[in-house]
Amino acid sequence: IRMVLVRGISEQGFSFYTNLGSRKAQDLKLNPNIALCFHWKSIAKEIRIEGEARLVTDAAADVYFSSRPRESQIGAWASRQSEELANRKILETRFHEEQEKYADQDIPRPPFWSGFLLVPNVFEFWEKRPFRLHERRRFDLIAEQWQQTSLYP
Repeated sequence: IRMVLVRGISEQGFSFYTNLGSRKAQDLKLNPNIALCFHWKSIAKEIRIEGEARLVTDAAADVYFSSRPRESQIGAWASRQSEELANRKILETRFHEEQEKYADQDIPRPPFWSGFLLVPNVFEFWEKRPFRLHERRRFDLIAEQWQQTSLYP
């Protein structure tokens, strides 16, 4: 399980971005079957989306990277995400070195930084109902057709 920031939603799926050396990315290489869960307590609804994680194209990663705040771009270069960090000063020093390196120029996307697209094959919609008799509807992609099933709560 990982908390991710979904940065794009399209007909193809749901995209998020990370350092490809991170534990998250390494886990996805071993098992690309993932799920997202959006829960809205205030409106008593939830959506679970299951599917396969695939790398986004270099072009898509470039576009998203260039849209990030400059400091976040520098942070991507400075961070060795998920590696052990002896002390915070090392990270801050790396950040300042990258800041100086890219002063007054565009910051390219690091080759170790990209994104994933969750290509969905299951959607499950949950809605709270009285007496815990919640509404659950599941949609499975079978032979390129979405098939709906109602589920017990």
